[in-house]
Amino acid sequence: MRLTLMAAAIMLVSVQANASIEQQLTQCAATADKLDRLICYDKLAESVKGVTPTLASTQVAPATVATVAAPTAVAVAATTPQAPAANIVDDFGMEAKRVQENTVDKIYLEVQSITEDPYGAIKVTFTNGQVWKQTDGRKFNLKQGEKVYIEKAALGSFLMGTDERNAKARVKRLN
Repeated sequence: MRLTLMAAAIMLVSVQANASIEQQLTQCAATADKLDRLICYDKLAESVKGVTPTLASTQVAPATVATVAAPTAVAVAATTPQAPAANIVDDFGMEAKRVQENTVDKIYLEVQSITEDPYGAIKVTFTNGQVWKQTDGRKFNLKQGEKVYIEKAALGSFLMGTDERNAKARVKRLN
């Protein structure tokens, strides 16, 4: 019975300590100056280090302290009133998607002229002025005036093909 009362008292003290830590965290987060905010967090960390040994000396299991502290930390992160920080957290990992949303994956062009190098790779000039060169060793036949597409492929490369046939050639843009 005595041990149960002692454990309940310790839990009550730790919950109150976590509530004050939440308040201090929100105060630190509200600080506008970066250096002052860092100093505030450092002071809070030092005060938490000072509280942790006293809880350990009263023979509270570390698992109970961790289970009480973890949900409050999550709640603090979710309830901070910082709009710019919330946007940063919400946008984390979405940079590549945002870049992909603003790009074109496939374009259609009309062939103006075709030249072939000694190795059989073709150099195609399109009616809009773009010049593309074949980089793989496959034979790829094109005719002047034919409509082709160039699409993005893996690792920043490009493929040129036509809708009439299934063959594609790896190309790179020269100008």
